[in-house]
Amino acid sequence: MSRENITIKDIARELGISPSTVSRALKDHPDISQATRDAVNELAERWNYRPNPIALSLKSGSSKTIGVVIPDVVHYFFSTVISGIEDVLYERDYNMILCQSNEMWEQEVKNIKTLLSSRVDGILASVAKTTSDFRHYQSILDKDIPLVFFDRAVEDLQTDSVVIDDETGAYKAVNHLLRTGKKRIIHLAGPEHLNIARKRLNGYLKAMKEYRLTPTDAEIIKCDDIDSAEKLIPELLMRTPRPEAFFAVNDLTAAQTLMITKRHGLRIPEDVAVVGFTNSQIATLTDPGLTSVDQKGYEMGQIAARLMLDRIEHPGNPIQNKVITSELVIRGSSSVKESGSL
Repeated sequence: MSRENITIKDIARELGISPSTVSRALKDHPDISQATRDAVNELAERWNYRPNPIALSLKSGSSKTIGVVIPDVVHYFFSTVISGIEDVLYERDYNMILCQSNEMWEQEVKNIKTLLSSRVDGILASVAKTTSDFRHYQSILDKDIPLVFFDRAVEDLQTDSVVIDDETGAYKAVNHLLRTGKKRIIHLAGPEHLNIARKRLNGYLKAMKEYRLTPTDAEIIKCDDIDSAEKLIPELLMRTPRPEAFFAVNDLTAAQTLMITKRHGLRIPEDVAVVGFTNSQIATLTDPGLTSVDQKGYEMGQIAARLMLDRIEHPGNPIQNKVITSELVIRGSSSVKESGSL
């Protein structure tokens, strides 16, 4: 007999007992004798029996499994979010299926289909930056399956979410640069259709407006990854007058900008200051350290998981949209005088 897909019926047939007796023995039911329980568990272990999660979900109405869709598994921020999600789910005896979209809409759609086929109890998701068609997310809600967004949410869908205060965080970052005397501040922005990118742009514009500065289109540049920074930053540094500071939509872009600026013989932060957004590990590894807005990924993951479990247990409750307060962590890339948090 193949041992790859052992079922309760196989164990029952081998031991000459009924499948229901095997099922109750595996659950340590007191009505089943200790000898029978021992025999069933010994054979189940020897044959490497594992319950079929789909079969269990069909029987109980719950798979005790939550699907998670992230844009990039190697991204420090999302790895901390996953840790927060795991700690909450595992504490409540839930399992997790993790999918990665690689920032691609097509892969994200496949991820959702896979999770729905796996009969997960709910889906936690952060939208890929190439996604502008959200019908696959609406299909989750149409099936009455709980959906919770974290970090990158779809504001037009009526569902729970948890985000950082992106606009306020960006405002804090740019306001800090302005207070240190920087005026010509370039914003290295994300895709316009992505809500976090729009909000961080709004925070940048709000801070500049308070100093009666009106950035031109030439000071708001779509640049949100390392390759874009390698291409665009040298051109920006050649401008006359030269930019005095860069506020990047994420830490990877900010760190690459810092290194390129140093390669051009410019001092950080005296000649050019750089600020990022995430407060990832890379922020402590650059020289000088990178000033960055702390996105609080672990806390976000915990809140997202709790929102999901609340939605599963109380489906009729009002929708909750949580906003986490950001914190600006000041390091040497923006100020030789200031250090600490805002």
